[in-house]
Amino acid sequence: MTSSSASPAFSALAPYGWDDAWADEFAPYEPEGLLPGRVIRVDRGQCDVVTADGVLRADTAFVTPHDPMRVVCTGDWVAVEPGGNPRYVRTYLPRRTAFVRSTSSKRSEGQILAANVDHAIVAVSLAVELDLGRIERFLALAWESGAQPLVVLTKADLVPDAVTRAHLVQDVELSAPGVTVLTVSAVERDGLDVLVGLVSGGTSVLLGQSGAGKSTLANVLLGAEVMEVQAARDVDGKGRHTTTTRNLLALPGGGVLIDTPGLRGVGLWDAESGVGQVFSEIEELAERCRFHDCAHDAEPGCAVRDAVECGELSHRRLESYRKLMRENQWIVAKTDARVRAELRREWKRKGSAGRAAMELKRGRR
Repeated sequence: MTSSSASPAFSALAPYGWDDAWADEFAPYEPEGLLPGRVIRVDRGQCDVVTADGVLRADTAFVTPHDPMRVVCTGDWVAVEPGGNPRYVRTYLPRRTAFVRSTSSKRSEGQILAANVDHAIVAVSLAVELDLGRIERFLALAWESGAQPLVVLTKADLVPDAVTRAHLVQDVELSAPGVTVLTVSAVERDGLDVLVGLVSGGTSVLLGQSGAGKSTLANVLLGAEVMEVQAARDVDGKGRHTTTTRNLLALPGGGVLIDTPGLRGVGLWDAESGVGQVFSEIEELAERCRFHDCAHDAEPGCAVRDAVECGELSHRRLESYRKLMRENQWIVAKTDARVRAELRREWKRKGSAGRAAMELKRGRR
């Protein structure tokens, strides 16, 4: 096998994103007779892998199973055995990007949701009130993954007033600097051509809560009723999970799509740079603070608080930034002794400052 575009593997796997760089990564495994392939579905320790020989079912136990960050996941490029019963995935190729969230367990582990993603589509329903904080959370994870985020406001036909719709788009744009925000309506077929054009190259992953219209979007992009669609509840706009596994599917116009189950919890996992990207205007303001370690709380010469007071920055944005940064510090501290020690010192410093302020206040009475 060679990296030439004339090779059988290249021709069969090109629609799934195979290129010369992946061929070079796979080259060390070629002498072992292994096959290159991309994982299109993972289910209970096994996975479906698309290869030049077709879709193969393989066991993932050979790859480190006890580390949730190193398990095989949808979107991985792997080296798989050509035969055997069971057939095994021997390894996965180095990931270009990885979408990771923290697990809901008390062990504070990261959970990888998808690999080698170029575009992260955050689907948000206009059928319910916008939760800007949740959008910011999804975007932080997307930026941290290395993918380019895209916010798609679905069910736009439920907001027929153009002025109201424009205000909603503006609210999201202010919460998503550097991110394209689209409104689409599957009912009216509005905005879909733009979306198809944006995801026609590379790998895209669909993210969002149940009821956000992800399955409908997936069907539109795939050009067929592949994903089951269920109606959202009228009372709160939420839906049941119609997708229970992460599936990778080739798009007819080029590119591939990974559809994910609705995510109720989207905990951060070492996503400081992602949070900084979402709140880039706060990061820029912070560079003008008097103290380089300013917490934007009560320190003198804080450019961030000054921006809030003069209306340049919304108080909601600052509070959302603080919340996500605190959460990220907490999750990192649980796995990093050095960070834990730094946080303890900071807590002690703030405690001492608070006690000193109270003593000063009492002395003035």
